[in-house]
Amino acid sequence: MATSITSVRGLARLLGCVVLAVFLTACQAGKEQEKPKMDMKQAGQRAEEILDDTMEAIQPSVKWVRGVAMVSPCSTNLNEPTGTTTVVRSRNILTVVSERRRDELLKMVQRHWKKRGATDFDVHSDEKMPRIRAKTADGLTVTLDVGYAGNVYIRAAFGCAQDSAMTYPKGTPGQPGGPDEPERIPREHSPYWSGTGS
Repeated sequence: MATSITSVRGLARLLGCVVLAVFLTACQAGKEQEKPKMDMKQAGQRAEEILDDTMEAIQPSVKWVRGVAMVSPCSTNLNEPTGTTTVVRSRNILTVVSERRRDELLKMVQRHWKKRGATDFDVHSDEKMPRIRAKTADGLTVTLDVGYAGNVYIRAAFGCAQDSAMTYPKGTPGQPGGPDEPERIPREHSPYWSGTGS
């Protein structure tokens, strides 16, 4: 069992890196000369606001924890520093979401993001690992992914924010006062989300 959990954690970390790479590619393509709309602190705070708002929109409510807060310096096509950094914040849903309920959860979040003004939706309707991605009105990329273990995680990222000091909410993994690693594997059961009935 321990080996299985370790493998899941390793894969989750790898997937996180892949997602971050997608964000970086999107933010760097032809935008090196644009002045950042936010600094890192503002981007982190805005990402947290979007994620909190998204979690509140999921009803019935689900159990969740903060995921790893990731940052990665942006560079030019010549690999030169730009004084900007991509900021990513996340939430891991610990409530078990049954296969029957996954599509409903994705559509609920998609409707909420549209209501909040998000555009450029990209929907990947995979049976086992579906995903939705969109762009908010203020330039953040938001995603909801279902992992191979049935784990659901939501991210908000701002590409290439102006370098600045950062702040983190209490309980952020890897930051003072927070756990070394976030919980990733669903363990809480909900009569609604975890069930198979109609």
